[in-house]
Amino acid sequence: MAFSLYDAIIPGNLQIIGSVDALVDKARAFCAESGRPEQDFVQARLIDDMLPFSYQVKCVSEHSLGAIEGVRAGNYTPDTSAPPDSFAALKGKLAAAAEALGAIDRAEIDSFMGRDMQFSFGEMVIPFTAENFLLSFAQPNFYFHAATAYDIMRAEGVQIGKRDFLGQLRMKTAG
Repeated sequence: MAFSLYDAIIPGNLQIIGSVDALVDKARAFCAESGRPEQDFVQARLIDDMLPFSYQVKCVSEHSLGAIEGVRAGNYTPDTSAPPDSFAALKGKLAAAAEALGAIDRAEIDSFMGRDMQFSFGEMVIPFTAENFLLSFAQPNFYFHAATAYDIMRAEGVQIGKRDFLGQLRMKTAG
C-alpha cells in the first residue's frame, strides 16, 4: 500500500477536532451546572506559565487547517492573534476548521509530497518538506494542544475520560 499524506493527516485531524468540539460543549455544561463564569474557564491554565484553555483550542485549528494553509503558501507563520474568548467563538473556530478540512481534495494533500516550505517566526526560519512539516511539526503540535485542552478540563473538575478525547473512532465497516 502506498503512503497517503491525506490519510496520515486529515482523518485524524477531523476526529480530534470533533472530540475537542464535544469537550467545549462539556466545559460549557460544567460552567452552567456549577455556576462558574465561562470567562474564568476559557482562561483556565494548568500552570501559570502555560497558555489558557482558549489558546489550546485555537491551536487545534491552527495546527490542522492552519498548517495546510501554510503548506499551500509555502510558509507557515504562527497566528499570534488573541484566541477566541467564549465557548461559542471556540466552537465556531473548530467548526470552520472541520468544514474546510472536510472539503479538501485528497489529491491536493497527496501532491504536497516533496514540496519545499518553511516555518518562519520572527528571525527564525526552518526549512521543511511539506510532509516533514505536517508529520513532525504540525501533527505533534495538534495533538499536544488537544491533549492540553483535555488536561485543563480534567484539572478544572470536568468529568471526562479517555473516550471523550478519542472522539468518533474510524472503525472497519461491514463488507
